[in-house]
Amino acid sequence: MALDSSTGNNAITPSASAAFPRYEQTFPVLTPREILRIRRFGEVRTYQSGETLFETGKPGPGMFVILSGQVAITQRDGFGRITPVVDQGPGQFLAEIGQLSGRVALVDGHAEGDVETLLIPPEQLRALLVAEAELGERIMRALILRRVSLIQGGAGGPVLIGAHTLGDMARLQNFLARNGQPYHVLDPATDKDATDLVARYSASRDDLPLVVCPDGTVLRNPTETQLAYAVGMLGGHSSEKLYDVAVVGGGPAGLATAVYAASEGLSVAVLDARAFGGQAGASARIENYLGFPTGISGMALAGRAFSQAQKFGAEMLIPVAAKSLDCSRSDGAFALATECGQLLRAKSVVVASGARYRRPDIANLAGFEGRGVWYWASPIEARLCADQEIALVGGGNSAGQAAVFLSSHARKVHMVIRGGGLGASMSRYLIERIEATPNIELLFNTEVVGLDGNEEGSLARVRWRSRLGGDEIVVDIHNLFLFVGADPATDWLDGCGVMMDRGGFVVTGARCGTDKGQPASALETSVPGVFAVGDVRSGSVKRVGGAIGEGAQVVAALHGFLDDAAKPAA
Repeated sequence: MALDSSTGNNAITPSASAAFPRYEQTFPVLTPREILRIRRFGEVRTYQSGETLFETGKPGPGMFVILSGQVAITQRDGFGRITPVVDQGPGQFLAEIGQLSGRVALVDGHAEGDVETLLIPPEQLRALLVAEAELGERIMRALILRRVSLIQGGAGGPVLIGAHTLGDMARLQNFLARNGQPYHVLDPATDKDATDLVARYSASRDDLPLVVCPDGTVLRNPTETQLAYAVGMLGGHSSEKLYDVAVVGGGPAGLATAVYAASEGLSVAVLDARAFGGQAGASARIENYLGFPTGISGMALAGRAFSQAQKFGAEMLIPVAAKSLDCSRSDGAFALATECGQLLRAKSVVVASGARYRRPDIANLAGFEGRGVWYWASPIEARLCADQEIALVGGGNSAGQAAVFLSSHARKVHMVIRGGGLGASMSRYLIERIEATPNIELLFNTEVVGLDGNEEGSLARVRWRSRLGGDEIVVDIHNLFLFVGADPATDWLDGCGVMMDRGGFVVTGARCGTDKGQPASALETSVPGVFAVGDVRSGSVKRVGGAIGEGAQVVAALHGFLDDAAKPAA
């Protein structure tokens, strides 16, 4: 997929154009005048023929603008297999969205002949995007499209080895996909390299799936955090750094806080235990969010916000789970301990940890999680349901969106609802769509009472019963989706003095006034300097639009608190 440089203007070859349908936007060519404008953000670097500019799995130095020569971009997997991506020449730039924060490179870049470049490090790249608005927009669009192309290409990144029916395979695929990481899958039943690797490294079924990282490291059924470290998603951060604000939770509320706070000059760190986007990130289509009349997937909406936050310099620490919060402020800062043993210090904290789906009281439920029981519905789970009968429990908007999405893959969707209707819990447009979908069956006043498995330990049958009386009904179902309400993710706040309501949601505003008077902000908790936004906040509307609005609103309160804290004591 090389560029034809014989004309001196980087003409597009048919093969490159076919591989990248939006080629001009993905690989734009900067004019000499544009390069002159951005020279102040970087420094000139030269490379000899065959020399490496950046390497898969190692931190990228930033964005390269090619002044002369050609650079070959290739993808490399853990088996050492190399896939050409594109050749780039004078006036083009080398980077993708990860270089906004200095993440590891996802591709290799080698000089083809002598090359002269302008290297713009991550901090200066972010400054360029802000200072040069029109040019920055073109560069930002290209960085995003390149990551999309890498994901869709399915050649680079870690290799997941195992049968597609493995629950842990779906778990790892979902984790990588939700975090915008390229990967590809090999089935040992059909691929000899995969078969040989399983024979060498897998002593038991519990070892699967195997993950082969780009540097050749092989992991046996890793946790999400282990996988994140192995592929360079996570790096260490200095516990000596003092942030203006630490945001716990990377859902819509947390991402909105990060975008608006970072764009106004605050130093921001965002933690999330699993992936950016939260529960909203798993929504197949959100149709009632302002400005998107045809709808937008939760992943697309969250992905844009994630990139936007990085553009303004917010540090994204994912997957990093908060363990505890020390509000004593003995050194003038809040101390946030993480599950991975790190300590993060900040002048203020925004609680945006959201809520997690409730697990109904069903015997053997835990044993089938990841083996037929799911709490979200992404394209990965949908593929497992192809031409099957499935069951889905829940009557809220998330359940409705999932039912409509899965109905286009499954032969039949049994929608199990404890109540007698949907009007009180679901948006009208979703109700009408469900009623118009012929392969969705609504089972009102019904609850799941039992699960049965097969010899391999995967879900095989679901039993439900009418709450109005009647016998149990047993149906051969291999995939059950649960959307039955949510509990607040606030365990990490235990003992820090933040007031909760009876349901465990964080109380804010006038409802948590202290002896020193009521909090100045409607979003401030009982601990000055700790704020709460989104689903985790008591009284919030539990909608994406409301969460984003609160994330934007809290930034004014943060400025007020930080300004007051900076004033000398009277």
